[in-house]
Amino acid sequence: MSAYKSIMQGLNEALDHAKGKDTGAIVRKVKVPSVDVAAIRASTGLSQSAFARSIGVAKGTLLNWEHGRRQPTGPAQVLLAMIAKRPSLVSELLR
Repeated sequence: MSAYKSIMQGLNEALDHAKGKDTGAIVRKVKVPSVDVAAIRASTGLSQSAFARSIGVAKGTLLNWEHGRRQPTGPAQVLLAMIAKRPSLVSELLR
């Protein structure tokens, strides 16, 4: 099968799955723990500005998370959960 046909088949299967059709797809759900953003940032020893820059978000976004007006989701939530487990991760990756 050509690469094009294989990609098209995969895309069509993804669309069918999204429409609720039985495609035989294996679906795995991963539970990411909720995070205390202020505590995580404090554990790194970084200021709000420095921490926001280090994880690639606007300072305003970080402030919204820390004050509970919004919750991080998706990749940001996963990254924060990883930093919560190992606060030195930020400095290790940014060397």
